[in-house]
Amino acid sequence: MAYGEEEGEGGNASERTAFRVAEKKYKLYKDPQPKPRKKQQCRPHHPPVDLSQVTDFRSVLDSFSCNGVLPPGIRKFPDDSGLSVFTFDDRPGFYFILDALSIEEQHHLVRESLTQFPQPPNRTNHNAIYGPIYNLFDAHKEGKVLVELCSPNTKAIDAGSCLDSIDSNACRWVFVEEGHCTSKGSPHKKLPASMLLRKLRWSTLGLQFDWSKRSYDVSLPHGTIPDMLAEIAKRLARLATPEDEFHPEAAIVNYYGPDDTLGGHVDDMEADWSKPIVSISLGCKAVFLLGGNHRDHPPIAMFVRTGDVVLMAGAARECFHGVPRIFTDEENADVSALAQQFPSADEFYFKNYIQTSRININVRQVF
Repeated sequence: MAYGEEEGEGGNASERTAFRVAEKKYKLYKDPQPKPRKKQQCRPHHPPVDLSQVTDFRSVLDSFSCNGVLPPGIRKFPDDSGLSVFTFDDRPGFYFILDALSIEEQHHLVRESLTQFPQPPNRTNHNAIYGPIYNLFDAHKEGKVLVELCSPNTKAIDAGSCLDSIDSNACRWVFVEEGHCTSKGSPHKKLPASMLLRKLRWSTLGLQFDWSKRSYDVSLPHGTIPDMLAEIAKRLARLATPEDEFHPEAAIVNYYGPDDTLGGHVDDMEADWSKPIVSISLGCKAVFLLGGNHRDHPPIAMFVRTGDVVLMAGAARECFHGVPRIFTDEENADVSALAQQFPSADEFYFKNYIQTSRININVRQVF
């Protein structure tokens, strides 16, 4: 499933842009399986994706450490912190920070992304249908289902003890144990928490973003950016704007399943474009595309791995960018070191999720 698709272009015009060509080049195609008892038809076969032109900054750093040589157009940014920071000559304001986060910071942010970041008053893509949902990850671990308490066709619901002191007058949907709730009249709707977790696409922290208006709605209930995430963002933002303090006011957390992509777009909703966007990668490796200020500018493809951080500041704030593919197979996901940080039985569900998923946290200063 793709989300965050290109906007403002339709049909063939969008298909012909250089950015769209690159998206299709790196997209993961699955050869369809023939349906049983059906006449065999000629089905398309997609050859392996050519990744030879994708910049791999781990290889770039290894080569530079050995011979001091960098590929044409790439510079190693001088930094006293010991971080490996790279820039592109033709993309001013873009910074790639290799292994920017410690494994402990990654472990913490994965846990928070699944347990705390989707909690109300933070909004998620589920809000539009189900309203505020509490404790989604815990419900997934406990095998619970989400049920509709008061559907138009159901006069009453005998929920018994499964509501756990939740005010049924205040909630339309609630998690319960499978089989514990019955309705008088028509059966009420129910959805497994595991399915809802897999369909979690985004959550918003701090100032809440109104996707229908493409703007921040300061009237919506909201909290602040969690302390650890805010400190990481401020520490790394200094690389791009050393003279200006960065104030984390909002963040969008994107959740990618095995087939998910993020279409080419520009992050243009903030009032102040002089401050960078701090983009943190967690989980499975992905291909990141960095274009120019129009879709016909051929994008640069690069690998982003867990712990890598991208800064988009200055002119780079106007660059189209997207994620056409993540790698969830064991050979290419590059997530084993992070997965080992979840050794206990209690952390099995975190480990299982992150081995086949990617989480991206974009921290912003809005005003």
